[in-house]
Amino acid sequence: MTTRVLIVDDHPMVTEGIQAILETYDDISVVGTLNNGQEAVDKITEMAPDVVLLDLNMPGLSGLNATEMILEKRPETRILILSMHDSPEYISTALSHGARGYVLKDVPTDEIQTAIETVMRGEKYLCTGAKGSLTPKISDGREALTSREQTILLELAQGKSNKQVAAGLNISVRTVETHRNNIKRKLGISSTAGLTRYALEHGVLQGTGI
Repeated sequence: MTTRVLIVDDHPMVTEGIQAILETYDDISVVGTLNNGQEAVDKITEMAPDVVLLDLNMPGLSGLNATEMILEKRPETRILILSMHDSPEYISTALSHGARGYVLKDVPTDEIQTAIETVMRGEKYLCTGAKGSLTPKISDGREALTSREQTILLELAQGKSNKQVAAGLNISVRTVETHRNNIKRKLGISSTAGLTRYALEHGVLQGTGI
């Protein structure tokens, strides 16, 4: 069986390099390359990949939100995150959003092929630099944030208002306010500045350009 792979990254050199590597394998077919998360969401049904190699740091729709939206439209898709960042908190957040694996961009070329084979077997894959982060790490006995709360924390920490977050996630402002209050309660934080500081200290904003 040939594995259909879609590569999504806003750096042409990255997509072209990975495509050239994967096309040397007889059991892998690259069905296309895209440069942003929204385009991946829009074309996921049409392109029908088995595996999506998805960058987290892209303009517009973030890799985290793209992961959730792709899986809502096509749940059988396996998503492998590509990133330059090895923060345990950030890796855990990506996996909690539904990604099947996490691969750092500086891994040996054959490790990407290994990662694809692993997620196609129904297993999760963490490259050497990301191992140990499969389970979200919650410090100081704090209650773990849900996947949706982690998404909203990321949005709020980037300075977005409740209204902007609601519009981007297609939920009500009241729902955002509820999640915001739950996040503050769980983390023991009372201000938006505190949320931003927490996100910076725990690597949540890595890869967002902030």
